[in-house]
Amino acid sequence: MVKIGNLELGEFPLLLAPMEDVSDPPFRAVCKENGADLMYTEFISSEGLIRDAAKSVQKLDIYDYERPIGIQIFGNEIESMREAAAIAAEAGPDILDINYGCPVNKVACKGAGAGILLDIDKMVSMTAEIVKAVNIPVTVKTRLGWSQDTIRIVEVAERLQDVGIQAISIHARTRQQMYKGEADWSYLNQVKANPRLHIPVFGNGDIDSPQKAKEYREKYNVDGMMIGRASIGYPWIFNEIKHYFATGEMMEAPSLQERINVTKKHLDFSVQWKGEKQGILEMRRHYTNYFRGMPNFKPFRTEMVTAEGYEQVLGLLDQVAEVYADYEFSK
Repeated sequence: MVKIGNLELGEFPLLLAPMEDVSDPPFRAVCKENGADLMYTEFISSEGLIRDAAKSVQKLDIYDYERPIGIQIFGNEIESMREAAAIAAEAGPDILDINYGCPVNKVACKGAGAGILLDIDKMVSMTAEIVKAVNIPVTVKTRLGWSQDTIRIVEVAERLQDVGIQAISIHARTRQQMYKGEADWSYLNQVKANPRLHIPVFGNGDIDSPQKAKEYREKYNVDGMMIGRASIGYPWIFNEIKHYFATGEMMEAPSLQERINVTKKHLDFSVQWKGEKQGILEMRRHYTNYFRGMPNFKPFRTEMVTAEGYEQVLGLLDQVAEVYADYEFSK
């Protein structure tokens, strides 16, 4: 049984990665229904929380059916992060997560996210202050290092454990790699081999199929996996991996009707949460992924991403169901 604090997550938990502009409550809802064991919010700016910025505060929205759920924060100032951690904890999450992995310039080049990997001492000090500021488990998501020649992840994991974190998720790329090249999970083996480390280690990066999940589980000795990009438009991946672990067989691909039903459910929640105009706008990034691989789908996609009314989108989805009634998805 893998545990974070007193939270029991099962034998080999599958986590939904915190993804900006993706891991909002509507998306988390469909991932939870399809097997995600632990989910995190989009990352939230510490400065935004302190200043009560509407966009940051809205990201604190969590729902009981999502539990266990973690709120993730990022920033580059220790005092601001400590204050933001306390504010986030008041929203009632099960876990507080610190983002030490975001590679984008506007975050990392300001010393936040993966940028703090250039100053490990500050990273440890910041983490210690955050642990002291809240009474819920604190976890960290990070990368291997800033660059190939600055990888110190074994040391980093141990030092963060020593100041109180209760789990670590490691994206097995450096910041310089961004999302390019192959993730190198061999470093996660080294982290797990450290006899002083006793907290759960979750691997992240390139898990896009049940077969790869099984291979990496057996090869790299991690305690669970965090799945990000492969879940976008395909929340079924969590249950598919669990089924493959249990049986060695692939589940059937979700049918067209299943995809339409989940898309509608996702849309409904998006509209309820953000209002019709904003909810429809934010759903536009998901349509291509839900119907990936379907032939001659571009005209429908174009109409979906330009539709401005809820009923119009529902009508288009019904048209898709009719036009592609005989289409079968393959693995």
